[in-house]
Amino acid sequence: MYSNIISSVLLATILGFSHAQTTTEPITGTLGNATIPEDNPVGPIYVAELPDTEFFNPDDPRGNIKGSVSAKANPDGIGVQFQIQFSNLPTSGGPFIYHLHSTPVPTDGNCTGTLGHLDPFLRGEMPACNESLPQTCQVGDLSGKHGKITSDPFQASYVDEFASTLPGLGSFFGNRSLVIHFGNKTRITCANFTLLDGVIGGEDGDDKTNSTRAGANGTATSTGGPLQYTGSGVAGKLSVQGSLLAALGAALVFAL
Repeated sequence: MYSNIISSVLLATILGFSHAQTTTEPITGTLGNATIPEDNPVGPIYVAELPDTEFFNPDDPRGNIKGSVSAKANPDGIGVQFQIQFSNLPTSGGPFIYHLHSTPVPTDGNCTGTLGHLDPFLRGEMPACNESLPQTCQVGDLSGKHGKITSDPFQASYVDEFASTLPGLGSFFGNRSLVIHFGNKTRITCANFTLLDGVIGGEDGDDKTNSTRAGANGTATSTGGPLQYTGSGVAGKLSVQGSLLAALGAALVFAL
């Protein structure tokens, strides 16, 4: 009898786990949703110009992807205007993705030296960014929020509310890098951002988390401690773990 009860409880747990796994709920960062910097310096223009030699295959007869990314703050200091221009993309391996990475390209040009995506709110790469809730995405996941590279040549123009041109913020990218990847995340090429007048603010990657207003459709965040998205973006994995523990506990009670 007890074995039948345990089997029933475990079956219910498995079914509940399966249902929870199919729920597509976005995950926000450990430090909360990305916030919108409101005091970006107006005027400075940051540019990442792709090098002549490709990182993935330096001997590629077609040469490297050509192009650049330029960025400047909106006139009101809220949001950053990005201008994207790429051409001579690989003939296979797309759609291609691109991100702001947390550290500059080292002097040897090794794109793996740029480390991970710019992610001051500790969100992580998985699950994938939900572009309808950009405040729950990594700050540096530009293609996740604004679209992958799907044509050659490729051009895009958009405003990203969460990147910053203010040195000292965790979302500041002016002393960091741009990386273009194949669709499988392999790194193709990379470039450092530089300020057109030659002055780069802040130490490499030594910035603080934003202390600003919340993003669109998000809730207020702070630097004091972990906050969770309180709309539809509450992390589903916590409820899954709780359900499993509760069900297994019930099974043990019935077995005793």
